[in-house]
Amino acid sequence: MENKKSGVQALVVTAIIVLVVIAGIAVVLNYVPLNEIFNSQTKIQEKVSKEVTVTDEGIADAVEKLYDATVVVKVSKDGKSISGWGSGFVYKRENNAAYVLTNHHVIDGSKSIDVEMSNGVSTPGTLIGSDEFSDVAVVKIDASSVLAVAEIGDSEKLRVGDTVFAIGTPVSLDYSFTVTRGILSGKNRLVEMKSSSSSSDVYSFFGGNRDQKSTDTWYMKLLQIDASINSGNSGGPLANCNGQVVGITNSKLSSSYSQTSIENIGFAIPIEDALEVAENVENGKDNGGEKPTLGVSMTDVAGAKANNIELPDEVKNGAVVVEVMNDSNASRAGLKAGDVIIKYDNYEITDFKHLKYYLFKSKVGDKVRITYLRDGKEKTTELNLKN
Repeated sequence: MENKKSGVQALVVTAIIVLVVIAGIAVVLNYVPLNEIFNSQTKIQEKVSKEVTVTDEGIADAVEKLYDATVVVKVSKDGKSISGWGSGFVYKRENNAAYVLTNHHVIDGSKSIDVEMSNGVSTPGTLIGSDEFSDVAVVKIDASSVLAVAEIGDSEKLRVGDTVFAIGTPVSLDYSFTVTRGILSGKNRLVEMKSSSSSSDVYSFFGGNRDQKSTDTWYMKLLQIDASINSGNSGGPLANCNGQVVGITNSKLSSSYSQTSIENIGFAIPIEDALEVAENVENGKDNGGEKPTLGVSMTDVAGAKANNIELPDEVKNGAVVVEVMNDSNASRAGLKAGDVIIKYDNYEITDFKHLKYYLFKSKVGDKVRITYLRDGKEKTTELNLKN
């Protein structure tokens, strides 16, 4: 009797399990199509494969497109032997002449220029003109030796993270036409530039005598790249992945900048800025075109005391006027020594380099509003940027 009762219980348990299994299958069939059940593993594998597969065929076609338009710019200060070199590229050919863009600091002080093509053929170059503050120079050569002309791109369309590459002659002539690749790391970087002989803490805005540039320093708005560039790359093309020139390489941060190890922080002049200067130079405008002047010498707040100017403790930023030239734009606007310029139109001025940057964005004949501090009180004046 006992065994019979146990058998019945076992039968009931078995029946319940069977019913639960059947119900589970019905639910699965009702909500999950059969093809998804059997193909789910395959779909998961396909999805993973798509996420991890990377195709990188390189930029050889883009490099090939620009390579023969790139040149080595060799300079001589005595007209006999090579004293230095940089890079450049042919950006225009007209009739029997071709034009090369490079950096001002590449050709500065040279008596003769030779331009070498990628096939090793050299031709004499004639300096059409240059501008130190934009670091752009134009060299004219005979078109018969030119192998290719660079295609110009648009730096405004670049996005941070886009692939870029540089071609140049870094470190040694043995490494002529070296190609390095990287990404656009940043845009609109204000980078401090300084003349090699700069040592004074007072900087001239007088204009006129270009010899005064030897103690000058200023800001340039540049593209930041991580493509490796070194001495000798200066003036060479920076290109996008289509082989179109979007900038001119001109500088990099070195370890001496912050006394710490620095790698791959390079800069390039946006091609639009360079071409604007080049057009002015070609049209016979010296130094890349006439620039407005204030008629003052200036220093930063930190340099005021050294120039016998006492400022209120609360003044932390601005461009401090050290001297005002008689009958200048600044004197006509009523500015005096000791004034601290804190705004140029609507632009905040933290130091004299910011002021110079925005001043050179203006044109001769423009009227600008200057906000300044005098004896701790804020004042404004209108300044007419006459010659």
